[in-house]
Amino acid sequence: MDEAPARAERTGRGGRRPALAVLVVASAALYALYSLLRLRAFRASSYDLVIFDQAVRSYSRFERPVAMVKGVHNGFGPDFAILGDHFSPILALLAPFYWIHDGPGTLLVAQAVLFALAMVPIWRFAERRAGAAGAYCAAGAYALSWPVAEALAFDFHEVAFVPALSALMVERHDAGRRGQAAAAALALLLVKEDMGLLLAGFGLFLLTRRGDRRAGAAYVAGGLVATWLCSRVLIAAFGGDNDYYWAYGGLGPDLPRAAAHLLTHPWDALALLGSPPVKLGTMALLVLPLLLLPLCSPLTLTVLPLLAERMLASRFENWWQPSYHYNAFLIAVLVLAAVDGAARLRTRFAGPLRARFGNRRPPRRVPRALPAAGMLAATLAAVPFFAFAHLADPGLWRPNERARSAAAAAARIPDGALVEAPNTVGPALTGRTRVLLWDWQPRRAPWVIADVERLEFPFVAPGEQRRRVETLRAQGYREVFRSGGYVVLHRDAPEPW
Repeated sequence: MDEAPARAERTGRGGRRPALAVLVVASAALYALYSLLRLRAFRASSYDLVIFDQAVRSYSRFERPVAMVKGVHNGFGPDFAILGDHFSPILALLAPFYWIHDGPGTLLVAQAVLFALAMVPIWRFAERRAGAAGAYCAAGAYALSWPVAEALAFDFHEVAFVPALSALMVERHDAGRRGQAAAAALALLLVKEDMGLLLAGFGLFLLTRRGDRRAGAAYVAGGLVATWLCSRVLIAAFGGDNDYYWAYGGLGPDLPRAAAHLLTHPWDALALLGSPPVKLGTMALLVLPLLLLPLCSPLTLTVLPLLAERMLASRFENWWQPSYHYNAFLIAVLVLAAVDGAARLRTRFAGPLRARFGNRRPPRRVPRALPAAGMLAATLAAVPFFAFAHLADPGLWRPNERARSAAAAAARIPDGALVEAPNTVGPALTGRTRVLLWDWQPRRAPWVIADVERLEFPFVAPGEQRRRVETLRAQGYREVFRSGGYVVLHRDAPEPW
């Protein structure tokens, strides 16, 4: 990239920034508090917190990352390793923390720290373009962004590693540290099977820059090869189904025919990007709080392949919703692109102003930090409409009657038991029992917790849940507890696994 950032890196401009450290620590504390309060209030879920908890616990015992809850519910069997679902070996790095505290809270705190650490490369990148004040505003806009909030509200996912690593990849390359950028890129490939698309997008950006085109071609080629290898070879090697997440039936039954369809009927891709219309809304929400500035930077090319992967899909509707965790894969790079876009606009209009005014005094220049300050203000304005608004809910801070009933039901399950538990109760049990998801299929577990009042995933209506309880009674289960809509059933029988 430019030589100026590299010279600034070599001279160490910026020095130590205690205020940045305070911002990172405060953000991590806020994220952890929010996540742990949700866990205590029974607002976390087995899908997906228990999945990752069981897998990381397996890693901590030097075993394959087996997630029984995932394997049994989705028909892969109780010994299913999550590397056959998503190729995320980087999760093994969290295993040593389970030697300190064995439970899902460990994952939530780790995610809080990882999300907060992304502010360091964001600040460094922004400081070179917008000064220290602008850098703090950009870091704050990321910290309070709705994609981060929604990811925290959906428990824990491998996305926790992506903001810091993606921002580090971009910032290190910008600073002239190409080897460090490549190391961050390689680490991204261990996060999820489609992270190669993020690298390919970064390569597209580098192809727009003279002097970076060879590196750009390498990123594009390497990213695409890695995506194919992880998605089509490694996942199958760990017992997964290569077609399980195929979501592009509107384009073709498989990748070659879908690609051919895109080449011959590109207008169909445009139609898919707007069908259903919520896709357009999600894409707009990604750039509106950033004042549309990412659209002024070619760095936005970095996120386009990963965004297209979701928006061209015709199934798995959670992929294109504003909620869930998927938008957190993109937000750090988009903040960097917004900062870069503002700097480009400033440079573009500076020359014409000088030419127009000549030796006369030109109008006062817009402060470099102003666009970033506007981003922060827009982000703050959006906070009440997304997940961080839950912090104002008294039920999050003080367990209500229903949460107390759920805790009492969970307390009836003995340590080490195999238990079928509702989606929102599983996280309270996973640290000391073997949790299965309570669903429509009998699993023959000795213990079952049922919810007969409120809808629980994966059921479609509470009436179905009540009928499921009657079926269990007919199979010899007896009721040992009932409170607040929760029913605990037990049967003396050998465990199936």
